[in-house]
Amino acid sequence: MRTWLGLIAASALSLAVAASAQTYQPPRHTQPPPMIGIGTPMEILERADGGTEIERNRAPAEELAEHRKLDRALAALLPQRPGIVDAYVVAIALDSDPVFGREARVAGDVLRRRYGAVGRTIVLAGSDGSAPSALPRGTPETLAIVLARVAELMNRSEDALVLYTTSHGAPVGLYYNDGDNGYGLISPNRLAAMLDGLGLRNRLLILSACYSGVFVSRLQSETSAIVTAASLDRTSFGCAAENDWTFFGDAMINHALRKAQPIADAFGEANGLIASWEAQLGVRPSLPQLFLGTGVGRWLTALERRIPPAATAPVGRPALETSRTLLSH
Repeated sequence: MRTWLGLIAASALSLAVAASAQTYQPPRHTQPPPMIGIGTPMEILERADGGTEIERNRAPAEELAEHRKLDRALAALLPQRPGIVDAYVVAIALDSDPVFGREARVAGDVLRRRYGAVGRTIVLAGSDGSAPSALPRGTPETLAIVLARVAELMNRSEDALVLYTTSHGAPVGLYYNDGDNGYGLISPNRLAAMLDGLGLRNRLLILSACYSGVFVSRLQSETSAIVTAASLDRTSFGCAAENDWTFFGDAMINHALRKAQPIADAFGEANGLIASWEAQLGVRPSLPQLFLGTGVGRWLTALERRIPPAATAPVGRPALETSRTLLSH
């Protein structure tokens, strides 16, 4: 039994933590992106294809701390096991709005459990809204570095990459935006160059962003599985900073992938949920996309046999509920 002194100390600590959570303010977007989104569509696409990234007003000590966080995360990744199809899970929030940080964290947990990727999962994300992030920053550069390390550790003919990205998107690709300090774009050509150049051909790519269907035609291959939150000409929903989930993340990660069902069935469930939520809000359907290469069974069948039979419970506030609240104001 705790002593009164211990209870008082614990209560004081709880109040201090609560006060800290109330005073912390995650990074905000208050300035337009410098150069990244300026120019003709062709000029913007050229920057995105080239992997252009702009960092500004970063303190040297902050950058050193970021390098150390990334080094620790990379060092914790385990090597592949001969004769076993290992999944390497990478979940990345490319935007500092807390909804993406929250979504990436839970996505990492759900996908790690689903595919038996303990010790082979890395999450790159900013704050979840309660405190500064203890995770490495999610940027185009850190994504490239992590993918390169995964390619070194895995057996690329046997194992598979499971990549989950969450951010804002545009017809040119995925946005990277960390408050007023970091800016960039990842185009389909850029992501394809990273994956193909590293030999990451066995891959499940789950992309949560507006217009994310633009990636399908460029990334599809015989051994690729691709799920996107929207078609190439549609927006997706639920990405307000205050939300716990985007519509797609809530439906796909927080509901469908928690269950012992194949990826195609999970997509069907998620797609139905999203369509019903969009209909209730009266918005233009986002039309999520699914592509399964004819050869994905070589690695996906083994991973899906590993899915735990018991489903886990959804967490956080439902995306539809929070979106209704925001629309009513």
